[in-house]
Order: sequence, then C-alpha cells, then structure tokens
Amino acid sequence: MNNINKITKTWFQNGRVSEQAELKMFCFPYAGGTSLMFNKWADLLPSTVQVLPVELPGRGVRLKEPAYISLPELIDELEEVIWPLLDKPFVFFGHSMGALIAFELARTLRHKYGRESQALFVSACRAPQTPKIEPITYNLPHDEFINELIKMDGTSKAVIEDAELMEMIIPLLRADFQLVQTYEYLPGTPFRCPINIYGGLQDHHIPRELLLPWREQTSSRCSLRMLPGDHFFIRSSQAQLLKLLARDLQELMVYSRAHGAS
Repeated sequence: MNNINKITKTWFQNGRVSEQAELKMFCFPYAGGTSLMFNKWADLLPSTVQVLPVELPGRGVRLKEPAYISLPELIDELEEVIWPLLDKPFVFFGHSMGALIAFELARTLRHKYGRESQALFVSACRAPQTPKIEPITYNLPHDEFINELIKMDGTSKAVIEDAELMEMIIPLLRADFQLVQTYEYLPGTPFRCPINIYGGLQDHHIPRELLLPWREQTSSRCSLRMLPGDHFFIRSSQAQLLKLLARDLQELMVYSRAHGAS
C-alpha cells in the first residue's frame, strides 16, 4: 500500500503489505461491522492474497465521522479511494450489507474505468434484483428498533443490555439499515467474472431461494455453498468459510496464471 494518499489509507488502514501478493481481496462488512472482523483472515488465506478490509465511516477508528445513509453516495466516494489500489488483479468479498456494497462498487468500476473484479464473493445477501420483502426498520421508535435487533440475533445480549453502549451503536445501525433498505436496484449487464455465493443453513432472513438468483448477475460460472449457522455464520462458521475461500482463491489464481488475466 505504498504511494497512496492519506484519504485512501483512512479507508483501508488495516490491510497488510504483501510483496508476494498476486491478488488483492477487498472485504466489506455487514451493517454495524468494522474492518476488525477481517483481522485474522490474512493468516488463514493464501499468502499470495493481500486482504484489504474497508473501514467505513461511523465505526471503529472512524467513529466520529457520519455514516453513509445512501449507497450511491458511498459508492461515489469508494470508487475514488479504491482506484489507487487497483494495481493488481482484485476480488471483492462482502457479507450482507457488504455484499451489496461490493456488487455496486464492482459495477461502477467496470462502467467508469473498464476494470472488472476477477470474482465476486457474496455472503448472506439476497440477489439485488429480487423483490424486497423485508419491512422498513431503520426509522422505528427506539424500543421497536431494539426488538428488531434482537430478532436478527446479531447483537449480543450483553451489548443490548448496555444502555450506554447501545446509545453509541444505534445511530450507526440505523444509518446502515437505511443504506440497505433504501437501495434501489437498476438492471445492468451481467458480469463476466465468477460469482461465489455463501449462505447460512439456519439463516431465516436470507434463505437459499433469495441467494440463487445471484447467478443471473454473471455470464460466467456461479456457485452456492451453504454453511452451518444463521445470518452471522461468518462468525460461527468462520474456519469453514475461510477454507472454502482459500480454495476458491487458489483456483482463481491458477486460472489467471494460465490465461494471463490482469
């Protein structure tokens, strides 16, 4: 990550420098998540992959910055800060909200710069073109909003019961939920790169039937793997997920070497 500007470093400050990297993997978190959720991934993935987690405003070391509530506005900013880092082949990984960010950012980079990700890895996120069935929750009154968080089972009981901590977290979660719930899909040309989909076997929010239509977003190969766990299997089944990712990334690099992909 040498020779990049200060603003770009703010967004990708936890990425490790890898001299032998053949491929960069940019990772985007779920709603309320930080770049720290990807902190150990570099140790469990091929050394030829440089893991670059994004740190979005409103969380982590950027807690004092306002979080984005509009996906198009976030993408406009991200495309500029990520561009200096696209000096090697790259892929995107995103979980839930992060998958939506990865998808729209990849479409923007292809449209504006003619650069396409080598692959998209989307996790626990319904295909963007599927009809919205989830209710709007980002603007619910406080107690109702808390109940929705409990239903999602993504926030621990200890955190829910910590009023001071929740006071800090709720504005971020509302912003992230608004970003997702106000997203409007616009049809576009399918990607030429593969799409690898991951889902949770016990994820009642994003079941298999909402994941399968991702295959319509690519003219290349598409795979779906279901792992044990609910919507946050990325935590409970992390070791299994990373084994699958490592294998998929290794196969991708072998293919790229053989075909001279850039």
